[in-house]
Amino acid sequence: MDVLHAMTVFVAVAEEEGFASAGRKLNMSPPAVTRSIAALEKYLGTPLLIRTTRRVRLTATGQQYLHDAKRILADVKLSQESAAGAHGRPTGHLSVTAPAMFGRLYITPVITEFLERNPDVSVTSVLVDRVTNLIDEGIDVGIRIGELPDSSLRSIRLGSVRIKTYASPSYLAQFGTPQTPEELVNHRLIASTAGSRSPTWKFYGDDNNEKGFSLKLSPSYSSNTNDSVIAATAQGFGITRVLSYQAAAEVEAGKLVAILEEFDGPPMPISVVHPQGRNVPAKVRVFMDLAIELLGKQLF
Repeated sequence: MDVLHAMTVFVAVAEEEGFASAGRKLNMSPPAVTRSIAALEKYLGTPLLIRTTRRVRLTATGQQYLHDAKRILADVKLSQESAAGAHGRPTGHLSVTAPAMFGRLYITPVITEFLERNPDVSVTSVLVDRVTNLIDEGIDVGIRIGELPDSSLRSIRLGSVRIKTYASPSYLAQFGTPQTPEELVNHRLIASTAGSRSPTWKFYGDDNNEKGFSLKLSPSYSSNTNDSVIAATAQGFGITRVLSYQAAAEVEAGKLVAILEEFDGPPMPISVVHPQGRNVPAKVRVFMDLAIELLGKQLF
């Protein structure tokens, strides 16, 4: 039995949740898909799938095997690309993920420049305010903001940002400028919930330990998009707390000013990451080099 082929069929069935749809994806007949899965389960000595009349579900063993099979198939693909000379000229398809607003402002220009320089590559971007699992979701390169606890990723630091507090000059003229974080309870607050951000705002200061202190505040307005939060703040509705790059354009235009800066926390790293492996495809290596080249010139 061709185990790698059977793994490929199994992954397709698991992702498509059906034998017929997996067959269409792989250009195989449904009976051929069924035989391949049956042979794989016999080879492993355990069922991987639970068949019902409407869909196919994974067993507990099947869930773990799906994770392992994706990793093995990805490693095989990397080895094949390396042997075929993929380290020389970027080819194929590249998938990139980044936080939504950072991706729109900074990563999209990198992608378009990358495509201009490498016409034999196509790119898909996944711009979401959540931490994606690069291996499970089949993503080649990710941009992460914050510390990187996942040691399975290789990373290169691009720069850093801080979480800062902002208000418009018109709001401060009307309601005054708070001098301490505790005074924020007397102001209208605007909170971003993008990326499941906590309603608790964290501040630092000379009189506090390195871990800082947190204030749980009640915002007058909350939004799941940073664009909306920043727009409301720039219009003079209230005070918000976002990452410095997110408000950079409004600060430069004079629509927002930073306040309570002495209570800002330490810088948060911005990193470009990819799954560890001995063979890094040219498309990944070249994209990362370009990101370092272009973003390294900008201050965050």
